[in-house]
Amino acid sequence: MSSHRPLRYLLLLISLVILMVMSGFGAYRIAQQLGLADLQTTGLHRLDLYSASLEREIGKYAFLPGTLGLERDVLALLEKSNHDKSGKLEPQVNAYLEQLNERAGTLSIYLIDTNGHVVASSNWRRADSFVGEELAFRPYFREAMESGHGRFFGIGTTRGEPGYYLASKLTDDNETLGVAVIKVSLEQLEKSWTTVETPAMVSDENGVVILGSVANWKFTTLRPLEEKTRTAFDQTQQYNRRALKPLGLKELRELDHGARLVSIAKDSPEIASVYPVAGRFLAQSRPLPGTPWTLTVLSHLKQVDDIAQSRAAVAVVVTALLFMFGLMANERRRHLKDRLAAREALQQAHDELERKVNERTADLSATNLQLQDEITERIRAERTLRAAQDELVQAGKLAVIGQLSTGIAHELNQPLAALRTLSGNGVRFLDRGDFNTVRTNLERIAQLTDRMGLITGQLRTFARKSSGQLQAVPLCNALDNSLALLEQRLIHANAEVRRYCPLPEPVALCDVNRLEQVLINLIGNALDAMEGQPAPVIELGCESIGQQARLTVRDHGPGLDDTALSHLFEAFFTTKQAGGGLGLGLTISADIIRDFGGTLTGTNHPEGGALFTLEIPLIHKAGQHE
Repeated sequence: MSSHRPLRYLLLLISLVILMVMSGFGAYRIAQQLGLADLQTTGLHRLDLYSASLEREIGKYAFLPGTLGLERDVLALLEKSNHDKSGKLEPQVNAYLEQLNERAGTLSIYLIDTNGHVVASSNWRRADSFVGEELAFRPYFREAMESGHGRFFGIGTTRGEPGYYLASKLTDDNETLGVAVIKVSLEQLEKSWTTVETPAMVSDENGVVILGSVANWKFTTLRPLEEKTRTAFDQTQQYNRRALKPLGLKELRELDHGARLVSIAKDSPEIASVYPVAGRFLAQSRPLPGTPWTLTVLSHLKQVDDIAQSRAAVAVVVTALLFMFGLMANERRRHLKDRLAAREALQQAHDELERKVNERTADLSATNLQLQDEITERIRAERTLRAAQDELVQAGKLAVIGQLSTGIAHELNQPLAALRTLSGNGVRFLDRGDFNTVRTNLERIAQLTDRMGLITGQLRTFARKSSGQLQAVPLCNALDNSLALLEQRLIHANAEVRRYCPLPEPVALCDVNRLEQVLINLIGNALDAMEGQPAPVIELGCESIGQQARLTVRDHGPGLDDTALSHLFEAFFTTKQAGGGLGLGLTISADIIRDFGGTLTGTNHPEGGALFTLEIPLIHKAGQHE
């Protein structure tokens, strides 16, 4: 039954996920549809408001161009401009247009004769006055001449100001005299749009945004422009050669009542500076009466999406809770059923556990006794091993003394022979009464006796069995004692010893007797490695590095091969000839240095020969080491 439980849990989890996804998706779709319906109603209301404000703003000036035909001086100037070029009325009409422009609050007012030349303008005083310009190419002039009225939004070719042009044909006795043009700024209307929460824009018949609540939207295009259209713009200069980049508006899908879901790309002119959300919008458009323009209101979908997402999340949580409550009720039923079976199984397991605990307790007791016996045996073996190591060290010392015995006997024979000769001569000189010579012989006898005592004292100290106690040991002195014991062997081998020792002398915590045994072993190995060389050289070094004392023994022999390096400190491994050693010297030496808390390593020197390095903890002035 337990093998099917993971599969059951997996099926329950899949069912829960499916229910949560379905409920969340359904709640999201329903909430989104309701939100879009509310947003469409609000958008239509905003379209009415925006459209009314724009019509009202344009309607204030719609009558103004036609009223200029009531002014006789205006008609007389146009009539003379078309026939008589004397221009005597021009200053008077310019002043009139200037005053009218100031009162009406328009950008400019000017008159164009039938040939398309500006004959009077409200900005006649400015250096960039329209007077004298040829504007026959402007669409509003052609429309007014043909139909009597012209409407046009564009950018001025002289000052580059965008505005809305209202043009009316002026006639007298059915004779066309020219066109009156008023340029109106819609900037104030745009500013009022920026204060509302929903962005809006007005596009002309070319799909170019001419008004917008977002400054960056102006003079962008809602759809790609053909090259033919751009060429026509260059001729009419409607947008004064503006770049007319795409706004980046993309239609996602159509909704009811002409509404659309659109998105504005993030790399398009940003609206985040005014409106906090850039992305998906509900777009609702309406043509403006009397113009070829289209008003579009963009309503943010963020609030609709947020509400839909929150309701979807609530639906998912409610579904999960209901599913969990159902599972809990089912589990409770199963739990009551399994509880009785579990109680019986628990009692059986308890009885079985009692039996196993008793068996395990007996096994642990026996194992504990056996472990105690093994610990006692290990302690006894360790003591035996330590004693054997001490005996090996002592045997090594005696072996070294045996190797040195010939040289020591030779060194003692000379003083003894000298003692015999000096004592015999002393008796003869005493019989003769030569007391000065007798005194001299006795002093030489005393010196020879001291020398013999020094030799035997060094041998006695070296041969004494070590106590194993660690103490402060001057390392350079230990080097000198080791060299003294090997003096005859060094002389016999004609070896040169190069000793380097700093001042003050490093002091380490170790056993001097064992340390000298290690040094004698390493120096002896160095002599063996250089056997047969005419002038062997041994370099001994001593230095302090941080909290460690370092002793080095280097020979100038052939060095260590790869086999020797890999088995250097293994017991019974030796590179000497049969009978030359048991291969325990380096093993015992490494153990001795390890007991001091140090290390013994061996390698080849870069310049040739073998190099052995001892590192032992230094002792502080207070007598403690680290």
